[in-house]
Amino acid sequence: MNDEWITIDDDEVDDGTLRLMRRGERDFAIAWDHITLMTSESNLSELELGRVPCRRLVNRTDPRVLLAGLGMGFTLRAALDALPIGARVEVSELNDVIAYWCRGPLAVLTDHAVDDPRVELSFGDVADKIRLAADGSRGYDAIILDLYQGTFDANDDPHHPHYGRAALERTRRALAPGGIFAVWTEEADPGFERNLHRAGFEVETIRPELEGPQHLVYLAT
Repeated sequence: MNDEWITIDDDEVDDGTLRLMRRGERDFAIAWDHITLMTSESNLSELELGRVPCRRLVNRTDPRVLLAGLGMGFTLRAALDALPIGARVEVSELNDVIAYWCRGPLAVLTDHAVDDPRVELSFGDVADKIRLAADGSRGYDAIILDLYQGTFDANDDPHHPHYGRAALERTRRALAPGGIFAVWTEEADPGFERNLHRAGFEVETIRPELEGPQHLVYLAT
């Protein structure tokens, strides 16, 4: 087996270079400059991020889910597998090359999740979609965030666009009654938990990888 990573595609984005790397036939990684963002062999927390909140929506009529970002598509695949056929999943992704990879080399990992007819893909900041929903008549049944920028950055920035106090209050208003806000983090973030409580959320945590990385999923309702 070839143990060397090779770059099979790259793309210049606003703040660096995104690279898609492969090792062997089905082992992939996405890197930003020299930082590995994700790998295909470590995805339990991403799967739980999609699976757990969406399983709680199975008895809802035509549930509406907002998911960002796309990553390798594992969270989307898990969400789709848990949702009923009448669901709609709006995927918001900043970088169009990520969708290109998910429809191309990475599609084998998720059974072409991006092309599922329940998926509506758009490009831009998910904060804009949340803002529109917060001011609209119908909220999302679930909002699922798996962003490159972690929750820790918001602890010293109350105006953080995704996890600051005002942003969390908007997210709560953007949810339908009984809706679920799910967030992936690299590890437990007590500051973020406090901010969620201050925004009016009840908080539950899930740690899928007890013997591996300390990745954690926050569920807020």
